[in-house]
Amino acid sequence: MALPGGIRQVMWWVFAGSRGGANRIRIVKELIKRPYNAHQLAKAIGLDYKTVRHHLNVLSRNGLVVMVGEDYGGMYFPSPSLEANIGEMDDIIKKVGFG
Repeated sequence: MALPGGIRQVMWWVFAGSRGGANRIRIVKELIKRPYNAHQLAKAIGLDYKTVRHHLNVLSRNGLVVMVGEDYGGMYFPSPSLEANIGEMDDIIKKVGFG
């Protein structure tokens, strides 16, 4: 379930307005390169598996990533909404200094 408001507002909240924004940006940048399951992603970016799962849940609830498959082996991808608004994420990164 995404936050009320448009994708721009959701992205600002997820990436810059809440704790963990920098890690969420790292996760999304990796998913743009290629899909991962949570375990692979944790290894790729050097974060704890449970931390990655938490951030993936936040990103998923807000419509920024989608999972294909089930449970442990499910692969995560950027959502069509995120892909269509990737420039907004880049602007947020520049403005807040992450990345």
